[in-house]
Amino acid sequence: MEQLTKKMEIIGVSKTFFNEKDYFTTLDSVTFDVHEGEFLVLLGPGRCGKTVLLNIIAGLVEKTSGSILYDGHEITGVNSEVAMVFQKMALMPFKTVMENVELGLKFKHMPKAERRKICQRYIDLVGLQGFEKAYPSALSGGMKQRVGIARAYANDPKVLIMDEPFGALDAQTRYAMQNEILRIWGEEKRTIVYVTNNIEEAIYLGSRIVLLSQCPATVKAVYPIDLPRPRDMVSPEFMALRTEISNNTDLSI
Repeated sequence: MEQLTKKMEIIGVSKTFFNEKDYFTTLDSVTFDVHEGEFLVLLGPGRCGKTVLLNIIAGLVEKTSGSILYDGHEITGVNSEVAMVFQKMALMPFKTVMENVELGLKFKHMPKAERRKICQRYIDLVGLQGFEKAYPSALSGGMKQRVGIARAYANDPKVLIMDEPFGALDAQTRYAMQNEILRIWGEEKRTIVYVTNNIEEAIYLGSRIVLLSQCPATVKAVYPIDLPRPRDMVSPEFMALRTEISNNTDLSI
């Protein structure tokens, strides 16, 4: 059996928000590993704390307790080797596709010729060649998500975190983007942590699924997905796994 390398370890992570009169716990001792190069899916109902957990992993939100280990070392604060892709892409409307993709590298003061070469590679990778000079207002929802993915990859992250990136897209575009992200993952071989509340999407994309409970989120189960790719959503094996997971989840089917 192939030995899996732990890229990240989320150990007993809890998060409680406090105000003057009350407190609210969103995560309750969440523990799981992220393996090098895998496509890990976090599956859970809406408002269970998935986004809070992603922000903690990325170092954007401080945890109340627990530990985040990266390559065996505890991480506090922002991890420069982790990048995020959000459901609502924060593209600069007054900047072109190329200018949006190169933002992170520009902040790092990389020379223009070098950053343009890197960004062109990822613009090509996500299928936006020919749209380098287009502005976001001229792009479809799927194309905007491609810009966000290219921008994240251009910063050379070792781990890419995706927070329901296709949730706002229509069904046809969403399916196309699922196949695109699998293609890109297959070419780039980077570690992906992907959040969704859709069981079919989780099984279609994931190497493993970490199933979360209702808020406050805990880990209910972990499902290795050994179905061959490309996956058939109506195959008996796919449907059986869907039924098994749906019977153990708070999600409606």
